[in-house]
Amino acid sequence: MKKTIIVMPVANEETTMGRILDEILALPYDNLYIYPVIDSYSRDRTEEIIREREKISSKVRCIFYRGSKGVISCYLEGFRQALKDGAQRIIEMDGGGSHLPSEIPGFIQKLEEGYECVWGSRFIPGGGISDQPLYRRILSSGGTYLANFVLGTRLKDMTSGFEGFQRHILEQMNLDQFLSTGHMYQTEMRYYCRNFRTVEVPIHYMGSSSSLKGSSVTEALRILFQLKKHEAKVRAVPER
Repeated sequence: MKKTIIVMPVANEETTMGRILDEILALPYDNLYIYPVIDSYSRDRTEEIIREREKISSKVRCIFYRGSKGVISCYLEGFRQALKDGAQRIIEMDGGGSHLPSEIPGFIQKLEEGYECVWGSRFIPGGGISDQPLYRRILSSGGTYLANFVLGTRLKDMTSGFEGFQRHILEQMNLDQFLSTGHMYQTEMRYYCRNFRTVEVPIHYMGSSSSLKGSSVTEALRILFQLKKHEAKVRAVPER
């Protein structure tokens, strides 16, 4: 298997961090690495737990991002570091337990088959959502419908944060030019990658206790209608 790095922003995850890292490390891949990205927002033992694993496994690298402006900037910094360290494939996932390490092999398999982008989907056969309020489910499914309508995409899930990329996909992007700093980032990424060879794989999303502010929804709608004009600045569309 080609060198694959998992990028996962984390903060205040001390109750799940050790288990998540151990489950990934137990997967049967010699060339799979984990880059948890943390910033000063995290105030519990999350960083300490990561650095403990870092000492005993060369597959874990803790990235403390001092220039962080939030979770999305941590994703993008993780991508930069993974590319710098020679990753041929990069998987993005949540580090708080919402995404299951046991489903990582599904992403690796599709990347091995040659797909350029692999999207985790809660809304295809085999996928699902657990322990999430009804309003969040409605926002996710409704957001997917609206995004597909406005952007001309055809994915079943436009808002999931579990996804995988071949190296050249992220190399072609100007990561500093992403518009979204919040929930809309996942949709933005899928839109820019729509003309690559992509596939959706089923995932089971485990709900979190985090709430969604009305301002986040408003911001997402504002960005949605800017993506087509903004696309040239990111340059992720292949010439075909």
